[in-house]
Amino acid sequence: MCGIVGYIGYRDTVPVLLNGLRRLEYRGYDSAGIAVWNEQQIDVRKAQGRLANLESLIEVSPVEATIGIGHTRWATHGKPSHINSHPHTDVHRTFSIVHNGIIENYLQLKDELTAKGYVFVSETDTEVISHLLADCYTESVFDAVQKATKRMRGAFALAVLSIYEPDRLYAVRYASPLIVGIGVGEQFIASDIPAILEYTRDVIILNDGEVAILTRDGVEVRTFEGQAVDCNLLKVDWDVSTAEKGGYEHFMLKEIHEQPSALRKTLTGRIETDYHRIKLDDLGMKVNDVKNIERIHIVACGTAFHAGLIGKTVLERLLRVPVQTEIASEYRYANPIITANTLVIVVSQSGETADTLAALREAKRQGANVLAITNVVGSSVAREADHVFLTWAGPEIAVASTKAYTTQLLGFYLISLYFAQLRGALSSIQIGDYIAALQQIPDQVEHILESFESFISYAKQLNEKNNLFFIGRGTDYGVCLEGSLKLKEISYIHSEAYAAGELKHGTLALIEEGTPVVALLTQDDLFEKTLSNIKEVKARGANVLAIANADHASLRDASDAQFFIPQTNALFHAITAVIPMQLIAYYAAWLKGHDVDKPRNLAKSVTVE
Repeated sequence: MCGIVGYIGYRDTVPVLLNGLRRLEYRGYDSAGIAVWNEQQIDVRKAQGRLANLESLIEVSPVEATIGIGHTRWATHGKPSHINSHPHTDVHRTFSIVHNGIIENYLQLKDELTAKGYVFVSETDTEVISHLLADCYTESVFDAVQKATKRMRGAFALAVLSIYEPDRLYAVRYASPLIVGIGVGEQFIASDIPAILEYTRDVIILNDGEVAILTRDGVEVRTFEGQAVDCNLLKVDWDVSTAEKGGYEHFMLKEIHEQPSALRKTLTGRIETDYHRIKLDDLGMKVNDVKNIERIHIVACGTAFHAGLIGKTVLERLLRVPVQTEIASEYRYANPIITANTLVIVVSQSGETADTLAALREAKRQGANVLAITNVVGSSVAREADHVFLTWAGPEIAVASTKAYTTQLLGFYLISLYFAQLRGALSSIQIGDYIAALQQIPDQVEHILESFESFISYAKQLNEKNNLFFIGRGTDYGVCLEGSLKLKEISYIHSEAYAAGELKHGTLALIEEGTPVVALLTQDDLFEKTLSNIKEVKARGANVLAIANADHASLRDASDAQFFIPQTNALFHAITAVIPMQLIAYYAAWLKGHDVDKPRNLAKSVTVE
């Protein structure tokens, strides 16, 4: 959601800003803009729609500068429009800012500033900040930032440019992610690492309540109170090519095909095959910490929540400890029952998901031990949790999550086995069997991906359909939820997932002649039950695609089409079974001509509640 870039140095700023914004397009946006100091004034250019619109505007009226800020906006306050686009300035253009987050008390501040004669032109909460900084300015920009941050409530990551100090940029963070890139004779601001990776690999990740002051010669970081901060420099070792499409038509398709590699990376260094052991010493969890766990809460949003549903089943079966999976946006408002022996597992690809981060903080406030599963080193979730499992999936650009999801599932498998190992719930022989199965999964995923043409054929059948249903039992139901989400978010075909046993409790009313149904059958102990459910929808005219782990004559007789995934441990089929669903969703959207990587109304990293 929303992207921030900033630059001060010796280069022409505009190409740097535009390139950074292009790297952040995956976050989702509806307008873009830049503000630069052109040696005379702050020059603002912005446009509604795609970044290409802004680029066209600048081509017609070029501007040169060596300092500036840029933004891609995903609308929260005020509709997408040129006026509501960032950057925003005060009426005299003494300050220009870009902002990620929400100012909760903006109406109160707006009323106070309006009474003082400040004139507002947009519907945004962000414009309040530019006027507030102008109102607070007396001696220095840092002084104005200090005063303004004391008056703002909510979440904000800011990049600030001012005519009063045209040789400096300010980066301000509170409850919304922001990083600073360190170069030689140049410095950078960004809301995410890919924006600046082309120029530097040395990064400072700002903490809440910190302000970075950037000059061409270096960076100084202070707290909101003015105290100097000793910062740790993070060396980013990502390959720049990972942010490119690599010959695939869309990032999503590239990331689907990257899953075997991503799964192997998640496994690397975490298995001692010779000793039948899971090695997760870097979690920092002591044996007694694990043995004393009495209950587990898994908290996440969207796709990560679906991974948590599978995680619940795996943890309960292997540990025999009660586990509940909660939607993060509901968790802290539900007054959760947390004890000293409750482990809270939060799951977030970006590590910046606002609802998940809020749930993490509430869990810690109540004394819970918190374990984070995330893909991003140094993210807010990673830094604030007590223990961290990094999935190592690499940058995920497409809004629809694929490799992040499957590596999250693998993370749950490894964590569950590790806990079972420490608690003595499984023998070394049993763990060895699980390990052998886990090590085969990347190759099995690779095998499924080789059959992609089967899913193009099926997706063509969906081109004129308005509804689709997924059904399954046990962990298959959790996978169906993810399959349904993938289809609806990028193809815009309405789809729902149901526990197959619930069909008779109302859902059958929605089945009519030709209704497509995807049935998942990977749990041998539930095969006959799910087969009966397939017959129920077939009797009402449904067209059924069955995805199963073994070929059965009875299944071929009951369904219209079949796809068989490789055999593995029943708990692990959640990874292999979701691959066909990802491919169906992708090709359904592709055949409809949709913007697969940037579906309408959605953002990659949801950093507001």
